[in-house]
Amino acid sequence: MSWSIVEVARMSGVSSRALRHYDEIGLLPPARIGTNGYRYYEQAELLRLQQILLLRELGLGLAEIRGILDSQLDPVQALREHYQRLLRERDRLGVLARTVARTIDQLQATDQPQATDQPQAEGNAAMTEINRPENLFEGFDPSVYDDEARERWPQEWEQAARFTATLTPQDIERMQREMTAAMIRMAELMAAGTPVDDDAVQAEVGLAYQGVCRFWTPDADAFRNLGRMYVEDERFKATYDRIAGGLAEYYRDAMACYANSTLS
Repeated sequence: MSWSIVEVARMSGVSSRALRHYDEIGLLPPARIGTNGYRYYEQAELLRLQQILLLRELGLGLAEIRGILDSQLDPVQALREHYQRLLRERDRLGVLARTVARTIDQLQATDQPQATDQPQAEGNAAMTEINRPENLFEGFDPSVYDDEARERWPQEWEQAARFTATLTPQDIERMQREMTAAMIRMAELMAAGTPVDDDAVQAEVGLAYQGVCRFWTPDADAFRNLGRMYVEDERFKATYDRIAGGLAEYYRDAMACYANSTLS
């Protein structure tokens, strides 16, 4: 039995235009093309389309999906592997959901009205509220930034990818918790009004620099640019601001100081 491209589009939710594109790039050729020019698909093509959609749900690009599918000869084994990927993704999303829920609870707690009979704190630094999340990064998948990073910093991305490939899930979780702890220490220094060129702040930035060097080795200009990105990229700034407002800017200034005094 075969189905026309219109029928496949209707039952799968994939547009006819996308199906034609899949054919053009060799990802999903039809079983045959009729005399009317229509593409027709049979059971094997529908199974392949299902696998394509599963892998798209996992965030894979079309070229990567084609490589995976073309290297798999046993459709049952292929589905088993996709099933295992889905289970891992389910577990990751469960952790991510718990992380977000924990952050919501913490933000709601800080939004509660405070007593008004306390002495007024002097200076903005003394008024800084510091959140202490167990791990801001738990459950997040950094690979979602791969395409962007590969395009903007190809050499650095290659170096980082080689190191990341050696990490176990336990390594990643430990590094994420270390990052959160380091951000809290910096927030405490900021809240105390410590200048960014103070030895204690620069020691923390030195540890941050060493952490970055595990992935790639920035020079002075690159490290300054990294600090600016923490402020200018809303995704990064939001992460730092969850710890304490203004922390991204504090990191930027401290990293610039470190680059000038140590890396230049």
